[in-house]
Amino acid sequence: METVKADILAFGAHADDIEIGMGGTAAKYAAAGKKVIFCDLTKAELSSNGTVASRLAEAKEAASLLGVYERVGLDLPDRGLFLTEEAIRVVAEMIRRYRPTVIFAPYEKDRHPDHGACSRIVQEAFFSAGIRKYQTPGNEGAHKASRLYFYMINGFHHPDFCIDISNFMDRKKQSLRAYESQFEIGAHSVATPLTNGYIEAVEARDRLMGKEVGRTFAEGFLTNVPLVLEQDLIGDLE
Repeated sequence: METVKADILAFGAHADDIEIGMGGTAAKYAAAGKKVIFCDLTKAELSSNGTVASRLAEAKEAASLLGVYERVGLDLPDRGLFLTEEAIRVVAEMIRRYRPTVIFAPYEKDRHPDHGACSRIVQEAFFSAGIRKYQTPGNEGAHKASRLYFYMINGFHHPDFCIDISNFMDRKKQSLRAYESQFEIGAHSVATPLTNGYIEAVEARDRLMGKEVGRTFAEGFLTNVPLVLEQDLIGDLE
């Protein structure tokens, strides 16, 4: 398995989770030349609408729209995400393979149990991947990412910090609209919370986050440990 050095490695339980929570941030950093990797833990095989094949095609298009360097998927079971040794090991393997500077995962408090489970699995893998004697399937060397941050999917929580995505909100919405099977009612689809103005709700949340920090749009994030501010406290120092 090829080892790739990523700047950002973002995990989601299902394809579209990352786009909902941090699509603008991913696009912003990708546009700045940073290497962004998406990893979906499941194939979303139990989704009410669409198929595994259609979701895969939509996910590929969405990632391309955001400028993501690579999107990979694991084969953990949809609605079968639990804090198991197997799940932790395969996620730790992804961390060791891509050796990211920072990692993103869903915030644990979310109405969908898979999102909370994904968060807990990534937190454990984040720690285990840095242990030299911890074994993963591909026998990759230990890697300790510098930070683990959490993005919001369904919930609205007070963020620990925000990232201005005012110039990338349109691209984020384009990536969400790529998931036609999930966010639009079709001839063979059924109504779900996603088909009832969900993209508009995400846009409203990002607008409110932006208002909180004096920007048009922003995405909010949480962290388990305090942030360290150095030269960026009052701007770059000469």
